[in-house]
Order: sequence, then structure tokens, then C-alpha cells
Amino acid sequence: MVVQPKVRGFICTTAHPAGCAKEVKNQIDYVKKQGKLNGAKKVLVIGSSMGYGLASRISAAFGCGAATVGVMFDKPASGNKTATSGWYNTKAFEKFAAEEGLYAKTVNGDAYSDEVKREVIDIIKNDLGKVDLVIYSLAAPRRTVGDVTYKSVLKTTGAPYTNKTIDLRSNEISEITIEPATEEEIEATVKVMGGEDWEAWIDAMKASDVLDDNAVTIAYNYIGPEITHPMYYNGSIGRAKAHLLATSKKITENGVRAYVSVNKALVTQSSSAIPIVPLYISILYKVMKEKGNHEGCIEQMRRLFGKLYGGELGLDKDGQIRMDDWEMEDDVQEKVSKIWNDLNADNFKQLTDMEGYWKDFYALFGFGIDGVDYDADVDVSVE
Repeated sequence: MVVQPKVRGFICTTAHPAGCAKEVKNQIDYVKKQGKLNGAKKVLVIGSSMGYGLASRISAAFGCGAATVGVMFDKPASGNKTATSGWYNTKAFEKFAAEEGLYAKTVNGDAYSDEVKREVIDIIKNDLGKVDLVIYSLAAPRRTVGDVTYKSVLKTTGAPYTNKTIDLRSNEISEITIEPATEEEIEATVKVMGGEDWEAWIDAMKASDVLDDNAVTIAYNYIGPEITHPMYYNGSIGRAKAHLLATSKKITENGVRAYVSVNKALVTQSSSAIPIVPLYISILYKVMKEKGNHEGCIEQMRRLFGKLYGGELGLDKDGQIRMDDWEMEDDVQEKVSKIWNDLNADNFKQLTDMEGYWKDFYALFGFGIDGVDYDADVDVSVE
């Protein structure tokens, strides 16, 4: 069938198998060009099918030559419905890994569940013995614990917040007011996006003796500038990420070296859902591309692996790895702030890189990738 993008809000409900495979190959080629790293050899990536998780898995496998186990929560194709992009990404990754003799196995299921944890641990124990790196890269809207399902919210805390945003459906600039989350909503968001499940994974792996003595674990975070703080750093999601940071210190105290990596603002399924943030990203893209230091997920993660295995981590006062260092440079943020203040409905196309934003958005689902014939029939049933 011929597959075209169908966008609803911040979600694309279709994915292109050939496009996803080509984008995975592009990321692999980038990592290989950067040269080999003497780093991790057996790696678990929890949340491995898109964005930073996928880029981490590619960097581990094709940068360090590592055997990798991934955890995803994706759907295969069904009838005329395409699979999710994460499904196609993972199948392409496994194919390319096999071609180079790299071990790659993926578990498809709810990473929060005890069942998936047991399945993954059994695979590690039987196939790899132990792992020396655990990447925790989950960005889920809900989590079920026992009989209770917790849902995360993207809200402020303390007071309503009003600022500019962009309607991704119409590409129109408008003003939005976000109401504060209730304490119950904040607690639920911490349950979903905080460090509790990360710690549960590490505890379960320690108990099963599948962690190397020198194992490292990393979870991902975002801080951003003051423009986005009410929605992110000081918002409900920020409360969850503060819990994530506290968890990293607890995991370290309990014998496994744990870091939080603060990454750059990029177009992901998660960031597309946050009010105000997509507009900020479109301005940031313009400024950083003009400066020549713009990075996507794969450039960020390959640079992170370079810091981890051969460079200086450059930890901040809270012990976090700052991969957002180029984003937060004074001259970059000064230009972003000026554009933000000058921005209106008449000039936003000239002052932002919305074209780049949408290019990256469609690429998440395998569309707009150079070298792919989107008019050709493709088999969407990739196994």
C-alpha cells in the first residue's frame, strides 16, 4: 500500500516502514563516521524505539560495538493500519545490527510491569550474563501499579501561566493560559515520570545479579530556559524530574553509579505535546542552525557517549551531565529571548524555523526522508 502521513494534533497516526528504516540507517552512518569508542559492551535501553532512547541504542551498538537489549511498547501493522514508527525503527535496527554481527534483542511490552522486568532480566542472564550500561528513556502518559492507573499531566504548579504558543494543527501563533495542577495530579505525574520505576529496574537487576560491578545507569531530563520553566522545570513534569534526580543519588548511594543527563530541546513525540515548548524549539532551531551547533538526537547521544567513555562528563552542581550546554550558551539564549519578544502572527515564519520543526516531526514517523519513494507501494507488515 502507499503510505502517507496522517497527523492528528501532535500525533502522526501512520508510519512509513521504508522511511523509518532509512532514518535509522542515517543515524547508524553518522555514529560510524564519528569513530569507535572503547565503551559499554552489554547495554539495556529501556524505552529504545524512538528519540533519545533509539539514538542511545544506536550509539551503543555502532559506536561501542555493544550487544543491546531494548524495551519498547509498540504495535505491529494490522490490516490497513501501519505499525507504529517505533516498531519499524526497532525492526530496522535489529536488521542492521544482525548484518554487522551485533547482538540485538527487543522486548515489546509495558516497561513498568514486573512481567517485562522479569523477561528482560531472564534474557540478560541467559544471553549476556550481565550488562554494564542501563539507559532509562521512558516518556509515557500513564503507569499502572496494581489496580491503580496514574496519568501524567502537563500543567504548571502554584499559579496559572500565560504566554505565546503555536497551534500545530494550524501553524498559528496564539496566547495560551495553562492552569496549575492539583496536588493529586502532581503526585500522579511523579508516579509516571519520576524515578520510582527507574529504581525498581535497578533493584530488580541487582537482586538478579545481572549488573556488572562497574555498571552505569543514565536517565534523561530537560531543564530549558526561563520561558519554558513554568511549563516544564517548575511544572508538574518538573516535579517528576526533580524526583528523578533525587533517585539518581539514591541509586548511586546503593552501589550503582547513576546519572541524569540534561538534554537539549528537540522535536520528539513528548515535546510536541507540551504547550509553548514547540514554539520555543522552532526559535532555538533557527538560532543554533545559524550558529552552526545544532544537534539532533543522534548527535546528542553520540556526544554523550563520547563524554562517558573518553571525555569529561562536566557535571553541574547537582551532579547532572549537561548535554544542553550549547543550547544554554548566553548568546544563544539572548537571541532566542529577543526573537520570542518580537514574535507575532505576522512575522513568525521569518523569525522561526517551523520548516525544520515539521521536517523533524515527520521524520519521527519515517516521512520526508531523502531517498525514499513515497509514491511506491510498501509492505507495512514488517516482522
